[in-house]
Amino acid sequence: MFHSNTQHMIDYWRGKSGLAGAPARSAIDPTEFARLAPQALMLGRAAAGIYPIRLAGGLVCDLHRRDLRGMNFLALVAERGRFDLQTALETARRRPEPIVAEITAVAGEAALDLELFLAPLAARAGSPERFLGLYQPLSLVSRLEDAAVAELHVRAIHGVGPANEETHRLRLATLDGRRVA
Repeated sequence: MFHSNTQHMIDYWRGKSGLAGAPARSAIDPTEFARLAPQALMLGRAAAGIYPIRLAGGLVCDLHRRDLRGMNFLALVAERGRFDLQTALETARRRPEPIVAEITAVAGEAALDLELFLAPLAARAGSPERFLGLYQPLSLVSRLEDAAVAELHVRAIHGVGPANEETHRLRLATLDGRRVA
């Protein structure tokens, strides 16, 4: 179960995607999620592993204490989690389905837990080359005590969508003391 704001963005993305796969970038209207705009971001994709930040909301920039435009998003992620996040982004792009990562944002001695929502967008029909994102804090931002977030530590990554839902597994049952499927 995700934070209600994360779920709102998942539902928004699904509403725009329909049956066609990733919605077009032009279908995304920030006024439709204006309340979450400070937490939103837009990533480009130059190549696998290179995701320049195209837009970042006020909260996102405030947490990092700098303008992030043009920076490779993976440079913000601790080295240990970069490959996992890159793999998840490339998988989300191919399926196309959103992902939600459980993140610990580290700022000096302080830390902030957050959900990172990222969903593929098509720059033009059939080519997911952008990602819509959301930083959703799960604890008080004031815990950072005005320190800049230096690194994002990936704790877990969840695929969101039918291709990631658990399939029904064969269960064994007994009937008159015999095992049956």
